[in-house]
Amino acid sequence: MRDLYPNSDPRNLAERKSFLKQVDNSTWIIGNSIWNVTQGRQYATKLWYRNKDLVGKAVGHYVSYNGAQSDLNWTSAAVVESGPDFINVRFTAREGDFHWVVYDDLAGAYQYFVNRNLPVLGEFRTLWRLDNKTFPNGRTNERDGMLPRLSEYLAATNVQDETWQKSDGTYLTKYDWSAFIKEVDFYGVYGDDVGSWYFHPGKDYINGNHLKQELMIHRESKTGDAVQLNMIHGTHFQAVSSDAFPEGKTWGPWLWYLNGGSKEDAAGRAKQEERAWPYKWVTDASFQSRGSVRGKLTLSDGRPAAGAAVFLGDNAPNKTTLDQGRNYYYTTYAGNDGSFQIDNIRSGEYGLQAWSNGGSISDVTTAVLKNNVVVGKDKRTDLDAIVWETSNVQKRIFQVGEFDRQTTGFNGSGGFQHGRIAKCPSNLTYTIGVSRVGDWCFGQSSLGTYSINFDLSSVPENAARAVLKVSLAGFSGGSSADILLNSKRIGNITTGSALLPTSQDTYRSATRAGEWHLLEYPVAKEILKAGANQLGFRVTQSTLWRGWLWDSIVLEWT
Repeated sequence: MRDLYPNSDPRNLAERKSFLKQVDNSTWIIGNSIWNVTQGRQYATKLWYRNKDLVGKAVGHYVSYNGAQSDLNWTSAAVVESGPDFINVRFTAREGDFHWVVYDDLAGAYQYFVNRNLPVLGEFRTLWRLDNKTFPNGRTNERDGMLPRLSEYLAATNVQDETWQKSDGTYLTKYDWSAFIKEVDFYGVYGDDVGSWYFHPGKDYINGNHLKQELMIHRESKTGDAVQLNMIHGTHFQAVSSDAFPEGKTWGPWLWYLNGGSKEDAAGRAKQEERAWPYKWVTDASFQSRGSVRGKLTLSDGRPAAGAAVFLGDNAPNKTTLDQGRNYYYTTYAGNDGSFQIDNIRSGEYGLQAWSNGGSISDVTTAVLKNNVVVGKDKRTDLDAIVWETSNVQKRIFQVGEFDRQTTGFNGSGGFQHGRIAKCPSNLTYTIGVSRVGDWCFGQSSLGTYSINFDLSSVPENAARAVLKVSLAGFSGGSSADILLNSKRIGNITTGSALLPTSQDTYRSATRAGEWHLLEYPVAKEILKAGANQLGFRVTQSTLWRGWLWDSIVLEWT
């Protein structure tokens, strides 16, 4: 066994607590006096902490892309940087370099990956698979409690991808342990005397917008391993998110952290990491080259764009904000006066987008895009006042639900639970001016009709036509509907349509959001009439757990 410290003074090695030792040409041990792990060609095992192996018979730690199809194989390891109290260990594979930054007094390590030759991919992840008895519980900001036991899976019936039905009719699925990645403070698995946690204070290297959601933790259904996922480029709730990355694209650093199982301690550490971001100890010049952007959004009707979702991403984009993932991404929300500021942005050229997040601008169906936003090192980019053009509306006839790309306010919205869409009624009637938002269900899937009854005092003579805007917070192909206005078909929500690529949301426990779509249907004014009118969404094809998540339904004269 030999130490791997190039250019180090050998007199200091005996005093060093952090270490890398090579056992043979495919085995290394890294750690410090608090913990250590044995890294093989693919898997890191024998994680020793508090005199206990936390991996046991589980798989351990590894890095892979496109699911479990391609695990990275490490060909070499070396200490590429060191200081008085830390070492930076680089493991090299054909696709890139994975780093462990080990501090002498830290239970855990900072980790990051630098791309060298990754293929075009959708999923890229690191993860721990840990001992099932040591880690019976899991925690995200959405859910906290005991993970299902392996025996529960073995006694249940598999009904779809990683989903089982128990004898009492309830379901087990790993997707119930998902969360919105931009909202997560910390997450991990824990027991009575140990916890393993992830902290992502930066998140700019993770693909997607404010509504990016990912699987975080779960119980492995075949082995019982406690799984702590780190989906740094994920697609679990999307239709398409495949990217070709530039050489040098860096994910991280994030912190992997061990403690005695205390969630309070982990919460405190999360705040500490937030305050320290962007980490000053990172020596990469492009990482440290950062600036800020400030601006103000005002609607063309004069209102401030209060609470708007603001996204800084690809310049002149050819993808939706959710599907962007090649570079670096930043999110915030505007203040009550429409002003916003984003700090710690990597230097570069970006496209800025904004859309309604509900509230006082929940009637706004348009979005705004401003390209060529240049961010320079140590500089603040002050944008000119941004005027946000609203739609050319003569008069709104009705609106059901806030326009915010989510199922906000609808019955059943919120959290992650498999099969909840099947609990929505087959038939539903909503009366404008009488019904409440909570009377409408968050999704639709079953054969039947959702109807909206509304009255018109008259049909405006100067209106050219009407337009129906159907905003879907998500769509999983398998169910279709005809859209009927006063019994006349004016459109459909159809599986297989180029406008509606199917995403993995309604059947994977999503109830709040998935992949957002805005559909518009012209309506001849002759179809509408003074007095009683009815709009209906009649499901003509139904597949269990597949359908759509509602955001907002708007009918207006133009």
